Amino acid sequence: MRAAYACEPEAARGRLYPEEESAHRSCFQRDRDRIIHCSAFRRLKHKTQVFVEHEGDFYRTRLTHSIEVAQVARTIANALGLNTDLTEAVALAHDLGHTPFGHTGEDALDALMQPYGGFDHNAQTLRIVTSLERHYAEFDGLNLTWDTLEGIAKHNGPVTGTIPYALAEYDARHDLELHTHASAEAQVAALSDDIAYNNHDLHDGLRAGLFDEARTAQLPIVSQAYAEVDDRYPGLDPYRRRHEALRRVFGIMVTDLITTSREALEGSGAGSAQEVRALGRPVIAFSDRLRAELQEIRGFLFANMYRAPSVMAQRERVTRAVEELFPIYMADPTLLPRRWQGDVAEAKGETALARLVADYIAGMTDRFALQSHAALTGRPVLAGHGAN
Repeated sequence: MRAAYACEPEAARGRLYPEEESAHRSCFQRDRDRIIHCSAFRRLKHKTQVFVEHEGDFYRTRLTHSIEVAQVARTIANALGLNTDLTEAVALAHDLGHTPFGHTGEDALDALMQPYGGFDHNAQTLRIVTSLERHYAEFDGLNLTWDTLEGIAKHNGPVTGTIPYALAEYDARHDLELHTHASAEAQVAALSDDIAYNNHDLHDGLRAGLFDEARTAQLPIVSQAYAEVDDRYPGLDPYRRRHEALRRVFGIMVTDLITTSREALEGSGAGSAQEVRALGRPVIAFSDRLRAELQEIRGFLFANMYRAPSVMAQRERVTRAVEELFPIYMADPTLLPRRWQGDVAEAKGETALARLVADYIAGMTDRFALQSHAALTGRPVLAGHGAN
């Protein structure tokens, strides 16, 4: 049974384009399914999480990361009496707008787009699901419910100050109330993202040899997990020991979030999803202690993984690929695929063209961006990625 502050499909705030409802699925289940079946979701398979996609089949990609986030989010939402389908839909969609090469690609594209309004992957996700996916007969985008779109736009909190153009354009047509917090379901999706990447980045960093168990076992939360494993399974082989420790790290984070958030929700007095939005503060949170410990883990990963020399060298090379692709397409937009040429013809002015080029580059997978760069410049930036 769901809590009073959960989002109920019967009370969903509709779609921009009215549709007949499904006889077999709720509106949020339908949103989730449209996200899973969209082109942008499939492309996440070959987009970077931290390591460039071709570096090894073991490492997380944006697709496996999104699936992990959705699994964590459903567990937490269910424990809190929230709507698991809405939570899962937001979790699965949250990274659709990521560029090739992860945050490295986003930083490069944002710098290139500064004269034209910048680039933000979260806003790009909304642009994808409301405009760029073009498969349906009656509308562009996926025509998701207001509740899911709100969660995508605001799962990290209210959007204030300078609003990214992709958000501002859609919000002018379909008010997402950007100044308020999102539903509790969307807040769960946001912090499930933190849980997933903190855990799997430790796992991938160990696998890549960027640091070892001796160093990670000194970190808060992780040290507790290793101690429990060593006490229960003395002499366990290193690979199993690592896995057992990191699954406990997962459990510690999830349990803390559920416990803290349940207290916050019950203490908030909110009796509906709309009252959660109107509270003016988040209701899904880690305890102060765990949040501080996660900051220490994040600092460790930043220093030893995200800024590791081998990762930084890769960042420099793939940044060059994005930096060189953008002006090529701007100078000759006929190089864009045939199905993009109608949009090129309708683009009025340099800003409109730049945003179209950014849409195209942002949608590329790692491998396609590298292949396109090599084909257009004759200079592959990574070995093994010459023109086909």
